[in-house]
Amino acid sequence: MNVLSRRGAVLVFLAFAFAYFFSALIRAITATLSPQLTQEFSLHARDLGLLAGGYFLGFAAMQLPLGRWLDRQGPKTVILGFLAVAAIGCLAFSQATSFSGLLVARVLCGIGLAACLMAPLTGFRRWLDPASQLRANSWMLMTGSMGMVASTLPVQWLLPDYGWRPLFWGLAAMLLLSMVVIAWQVPRWQKTVSAPVAGKAAGSYTEVWRHAYFRRLTPLGFFNYGGMVAIQTLWAVPWMTRVAGYTPVQAATSLFWINVAMLATFWSWGLLIPRLTRRGVHTNQLIAWGTPLSLLLLAIIVMAGESGARHAGLLWALFCVSSTFLSLAQPAVGMAFPAELAGRALSAYNLVIFAGVFVVQWGIGLLIDAFAAQGWAQVQAFQGALAVFLLLNLLSYLYFLVAKKT
Repeated sequence: MNVLSRRGAVLVFLAFAFAYFFSALIRAITATLSPQLTQEFSLHARDLGLLAGGYFLGFAAMQLPLGRWLDRQGPKTVILGFLAVAAIGCLAFSQATSFSGLLVARVLCGIGLAACLMAPLTGFRRWLDPASQLRANSWMLMTGSMGMVASTLPVQWLLPDYGWRPLFWGLAAMLLLSMVVIAWQVPRWQKTVSAPVAGKAAGSYTEVWRHAYFRRLTPLGFFNYGGMVAIQTLWAVPWMTRVAGYTPVQAATSLFWINVAMLATFWSWGLLIPRLTRRGVHTNQLIAWGTPLSLLLLAIIVMAGESGARHAGLLWALFCVSSTFLSLAQPAVGMAFPAELAGRALSAYNLVIFAGVFVVQWGIGLLIDAFAAQGWAQVQAFQGALAVFLLLNLLSYLYFLVAKKT
């Protein structure tokens, strides 16, 4: 372990955080733009789900090679190459004239931004002590929440004067600037030599996939945490506009406060985790205690439907906040493996999460359209789709509890 000085750690964190801020903004912006894109391109629910999920499809597709590259080449080299692709994706999105053009551009953005969280987490595994790793992870996620906050009302305010296309020109420019900052502040990677495990090729993911702790957390990462991101970055807004009857501005305002709540929660986790760790409170305990709350809130949202319209924004905020217990699993997975496997372990779990985001985002859209085709009213179709999502969340949590015993 090559631990950075306090000043060095702060500068490296800020360099990565600058890039991750815009990564999260780009990831979440489709929720705010969904009314405009739906109107301009005549999108169905399944199209909107696929468009938002296209980002996560590209993102997830890169996670396995990304893990190897991070372990071998280091965070600095890898993220610089990826961010260049993301800038191209933003420019392509701004020029798209069809749904297919938008989708390809979103996939490019997902590919290019795939390293924005995994690169710093891999570096932190080597550069920071365990308690500081958990804090840095929470505060990096807090930075992402800041980006999501910026994707709501600030974007909504800019749309009438500038439109959505010029916004993506500016985002491309910010990604290029982040490359300059990272190249300037992030240290070079010092390669380590480790003996391969007998019977396994160097760089193999076999150890990761077979690890009991990794498998125990996989369903929660896929359905529960990935599903929360799918709601936060897309389906919360259509629920508020089509079920609760919000205007686009009201929905954007509610999404703004949802993301502010997430920001405050991740900041709090960064303060609390080192103290809880010193007192012997394990990540598994926090997940076991917190997940039932998110299930209860999701059940209330689904059952309330239109009758919960007045408090829809608050309920979604509480659901997202209660789901942040699951964010603690990511650094815990990284610390369950030796440092030379950290990049692969983190990227493999990130693949699980963002594959879940893609499946849930598109799956909810498919279910809404399928229920509507059976003659269900719009509100009932949304409730039915979210009820299926709730059931999958519950089964994932039960597996987490049962796997502990086995």
